[in-house]
Amino acid sequence: MIQLTEVRKYFGEKRALGPVSFEIEPGGAVGFLGLNGAGKTTLLRILATDLHPSAGEVEIGGVSVAANPHEVRKRIGYLPETPPLYRDMAVGEYLKFVGQIKGLSLDSVDERIREVEEYTQLTPVHDEFTQNLSHGYRQRVGIAQAIIHKPELLILDEPTKGLDPVQVLELRGLIMRLKEEHTILVSSHVLTEISQTCDQVFVLNQGELIASGSEDEISANLTGTYRIILGARMAPDTQAEGLIQFIRKLPDITSVEMVQQDGQLLTLSVESPSDCRGSLSRSLVKSGHDVVRLELGSNELENLFVELLGQKVS
Repeated sequence: MIQLTEVRKYFGEKRALGPVSFEIEPGGAVGFLGLNGAGKTTLLRILATDLHPSAGEVEIGGVSVAANPHEVRKRIGYLPETPPLYRDMAVGEYLKFVGQIKGLSLDSVDERIREVEEYTQLTPVHDEFTQNLSHGYRQRVGIAQAIIHKPELLILDEPTKGLDPVQVLELRGLIMRLKEEHTILVSSHVLTEISQTCDQVFVLNQGELIASGSEDEISANLTGTYRIILGARMAPDTQAEGLIQFIRKLPDITSVEMVQQDGQLLTLSVESPSDCRGSLSRSLVKSGHDVVRLELGSNELENLFVELLGQKVS
């Protein structure tokens, strides 16, 4: 879906980004995380063809952004940090204007407006001028204009900025629904938003990509340890300490700690230098125990972020 090769951006002599290289496969949501000034918006503007890189190659869907930006724009929906609204236009009127600019025919644009307004819960304000809308509704209109032409790639720059807690939850739910139909890139410096909406995290610092992957993969790369949450129903006549000792003796297990016990049901925290869930499950079942939960433990993105920045500074 997306491929960047040695991309750089300078404003005068100041380096804002790069060199940055990465690939993103289609589907799901990818979060770009970094402090203010880390290069997130610059990177997203380049991906949205709103800004030309100073050097490097960008391809989206196999199409070069430099060689054919108009073709790339057909595949992209973009919500910048400030929604691009015309304040003296009603919501429906504005969406019709945007839809026609993005290539929708007169026969199809009205039906598509009804679809996106329903999807983004804008139907009640169809006839309202955008200047009279709350900030939350303006963000929804911004997303509606970004998806009206059914793009493959949706780029959202700080989509929850300035929203109250209820609006944040509503928009988070909308993003979760959108990623079922689009590849989504989300930029934010709010750690919880990235953690709760994105499948992968790209961490930027001073214009450089310093880490990428899921939270657990980033944590494992930093600490060399995977934490696995195991729920196991012990075989009859088995004691908790016996099961713990059994697991400790398995290959690649470095630590086992009790989290909770409810009769024969144990919840354990298991640490390993590798993602050993497959072999762990097979060993337990072979020994007569039932595995009822087996997942990578959730890590605190805030701690990972601070550690990453600390390593980079040092």
